[in-house]
Amino acid sequence: MTSIRDDVENALNEIRPMLQADGGDVELVGVDEDNVVTVRLKGACDGCPMAMMTLKNGIERRLKSMVPEVDSVEAISGARDEEEDEGDGCG
Repeated sequence: MTSIRDDVENALNEIRPMLQADGGDVELVGVDEDNVVTVRLKGACDGCPMAMMTLKNGIERRLKSMVPEVDSVEAISGARDEEEDEGDGCG
């Protein structure tokens, strides 16, 4: 039997290519005891004006449909790597 963290990571692996197509990415930071998933948006997604919409209407909605135990998804800010700054899109 897999853990909720494993299920979330597998779901993010399915979502990730859509973000990467626009120069972004998402990293799983953790899942707390209340099933709140914490992620770090990376690349073009970090600091993008549409990031909150992508997080709530894209990532959170998709995660909840794939892993019903997920209560919500929150993002934390992360340091941007120079190679990640090369992305010019935002989805």
